Amino acid sequence: MAFYDQDVGTLIDEQKLQTRVRELGEEITRDYQGKDLTLVCVLKGSAFFAMDLARYIDLPLTVEFLGVSSYQGGTESTGEVRITTDVSKPMAGKHLLVIEDIIDTGLTMSFLLENLRARHPASLKVCSLLEKPARARTQVQIDYKGFVIEDVFVVGYGLDYAERYRNLPFIGLMKGR
Repeated sequence: MAFYDQDVGTLIDEQKLQTRVRELGEEITRDYQGKDLTLVCVLKGSAFFAMDLARYIDLPLTVEFLGVSSYQGGTESTGEVRITTDVSKPMAGKHLLVIEDIIDTGLTMSFLLENLRARHPASLKVCSLLEKPARARTQVQIDYKGFVIEDVFVVGYGLDYAERYRNLPFIGLMKGR
């Protein structure tokens, strides 16, 4: 029995997840052909997704990391977004693709996009593994989307509950939530 069996059920299995990540990588490759791309990986949750996605993008690319927090350890966004780790290079003139694990309220992504636009990139788009539209408080354009899910609390593949369950190779549903 795996450590998570009593707590987590499967929402999106590993095979379906990897198939969709590959499809997204192929789409991004087509759309950015002839351009140098910078992936802006939003820490910590999107790290697993961003690294797998990068392997499916057949382009020269660089990867930057941007840490943000709006949950402070709970299961509900506080609505207050803080940058905890900033990118290491200037973003001016670059084609940026923000990689996020999940967009629910849209508040964090709206904050990030406003922040990144102020840095004058050549282009700025969003790729999110998951979207939870039932929780949206502001509209965010998601240019590349993995899956739309119901208003459920999910873990795995980078998503966590109290920093746990990130290492699951699938998207799981917390039992009893």
